[in-house]
Amino acid sequence: MYSVNRAKKEALKKRMQDLGISEKDLHEKFVRSSGKGGQKVNKTSTCVYLKHKPSGIEVKCQRERSQALNRFMARRILANKIEALILGELSKEKKRIEKIRRQKRRRSRRAKEKMLKNKSKKAEKKKMRSYHPQPNELID
Repeated sequence: MYSVNRAKKEALKKRMQDLGISEKDLHEKFVRSSGKGGQKVNKTSTCVYLKHKPSGIEVKCQRERSQALNRFMARRILANKIEALILGELSKEKKRIEKIRRQKRRRSRRAKEKMLKNKSKKAEKKKMRSYHPQPNELID
């Protein structure tokens, strides 16, 4: 009925190779879908279950009624998850390094002046909050 176009298949295949995902690392099962769909869903196994053995990531896809489309989508979802896992670790490390770099960096003269100005404003505000009796109040 519906199938995935060749260009999309090739793009996904290349992306999976770039991420280091090979077909032999995948465990694929076909399960009967659940939910809406009636008799057609109960008779055919269109739901695709994928497990990437090295990372242990599992994906289940039953978006479409076509098994071919679900296979493609399951692989795409798996690639997204693995990419997020890889890039997530890299970005965490980059954020940590950048944070340390910012902490060690000296402030510019302008930033220092601004910071000191705000500090003195805050001190003035706090000073105004405290109770200071007036000289004429002490006499009473």
